[in-house]
Amino acid sequence: MAKQTKPTSPDPPAGLSGTLTSYGDRDFSLFLRRAFIKGAGFTDDSLSRPVIGIASTASGYNPCHGNTPQLLEAVRRGVMLAGGLPIEFPTISLHESFVHPTSMYLRNLMSMDTEEMIRAQPMDVVVLIGGCDKTVPAQLMGAASAGVPAIQLVTGSMLTGSNEGERVGACTDCRRFWARYRAEEIDAAQIARVNDRLVASVGTCSVMGTASTMACVAEALGMALPGSASPPAVTADRIRVAERTGTTAVALAGSRLSPDRIVTPKSMENALRVLLAIGGSTNGILHLTAIAGRLGIAVDLEHLDALGRETPVLLDLKPSGQYYMEDFHHAGGVPALLRELKPLLHLDALTVTGRTLGEEIEASGEGFPQRVIRPLRDPIYAQGGIAVLRGTLAPGGAIIKQSAASARLMKHEGRAIVFENIEDMAERIDRDDLDVTEDDILVLKNIGPKGAPGMPEAGYLPIPKKLARAGVKDMVRISDGRMSGTAAGTIVLHVTPESALGGPLGFVRTGDRIRLDVSLRSLDLLVSDEEIASRRVSCPVLPPVASRGYRKLFLDSVTQADQGVDFGFLRASDK
Repeated sequence: MAKQTKPTSPDPPAGLSGTLTSYGDRDFSLFLRRAFIKGAGFTDDSLSRPVIGIASTASGYNPCHGNTPQLLEAVRRGVMLAGGLPIEFPTISLHESFVHPTSMYLRNLMSMDTEEMIRAQPMDVVVLIGGCDKTVPAQLMGAASAGVPAIQLVTGSMLTGSNEGERVGACTDCRRFWARYRAEEIDAAQIARVNDRLVASVGTCSVMGTASTMACVAEALGMALPGSASPPAVTADRIRVAERTGTTAVALAGSRLSPDRIVTPKSMENALRVLLAIGGSTNGILHLTAIAGRLGIAVDLEHLDALGRETPVLLDLKPSGQYYMEDFHHAGGVPALLRELKPLLHLDALTVTGRTLGEEIEASGEGFPQRVIRPLRDPIYAQGGIAVLRGTLAPGGAIIKQSAASARLMKHEGRAIVFENIEDMAERIDRDDLDVTEDDILVLKNIGPKGAPGMPEAGYLPIPKKLARAGVKDMVRISDGRMSGTAAGTIVLHVTPESALGGPLGFVRTGDRIRLDVSLRSLDLLVSDEEIASRRVSCPVLPPVASRGYRKLFLDSVTQADQGVDFGFLRASDK
């Protein structure tokens, strides 16, 4: 991974005098600012201290962030105990289940909001409070671009619930019970009862979905405090982490340790190894690639695959394993995992504490017997959770979460059953006259970055109802979209180039043969080049367009999956 050099600022904290409004008279600008903020009751003493901005993503539409008021109070307490001035400000908040068409569509907008509010307002350091899937990456992307010292505080995972004596939690169990309902194994009354029990508290999903993945990789990157990823949202541990985050933010104001000094090729590789070792969400690749791109760091899929071949899965969490985030926390959290991964890590990478990752691992103490985090010598899977595929169907690459796939389907050839878009799939997938068998391969087109738009998590195609009723639990499924980190199955995602831009996926027809071989890292459409060329002529692809607004900005600017689905103009310019 190569990185462009970027100068860092040795300037002392600017406090309230930073980023002054332009009136043509600097002294008057500061005079006016102080006059207005004194209207809120601040004294000259408080206004002379380092300013710690706190980005709040509290929203009634975002239960993942339902504990934000308590976290804000604790962060403010930590800041004031350390001698700083905390000032809270709001930004966009995105919840995975409440945003249409998909939260990924608005991730880049949230990153722009975060970046510009950090730039526009006086703050020496920013504390980023977020948790739900796209909020943490958006915040880290914005902070990386803004260049102001920053520290991430995740909201934490929800508690697990219980259904008829069985421990359950969102959202892997959501998908499991819904699959049982589709297969008519449980009835409407049963699915209604379990709906009350899957989400036992506020907080992010209790499994290793995208939110938990991003919490872990933020810590591995060095952008969050050691031990901060795993405490559940409604625990005292989470509140104490928030207070320590506030205290650390004031120390950051003195050191001026900006994101570009923390997020480096070395720390990015550490984060990728953790992503692989936890059986993390495939979305994590997109988000890490986007964060890295803001700082001129290239995340190469071939390098990722090489890391995956030597980085085993050590964490026994759903959907790849059996436990939940609460159990991970009780087992020691990310520091305990890093202790096992130590031989594979760059220990000299800096963290927000000002100490190196190696120093923080040593400070975390000795481990203790537990069953959630496996030792390096005894992994759950010998290779990392994610594999990179290439071939005639995905010349730009595709990925599969091999730790959550069926072993029997890792090498498979089958007939393609093609759905042209989400609407086509919704209309036909449950029809009894659908010509499909469990040996076929389901293909969904036009759900890539531009095709949907926004690359929705529709890559987790449901098993056709008539097969589900017959007991079929998994099939090979392929798309240019995404899959929730909470989902499991033999599912190929992020096929690049996407079908809406004329990628080979766009010309697959029902009846074509497709071959998947994860061991060889291959994904091939068994159709001649001449036939594909003929299809390109007979059915030309017209990329989607929009006339105005954010949709136009998105379609004109969004990159493909291999560049993180960021806007091209937000990535660091080439030098």
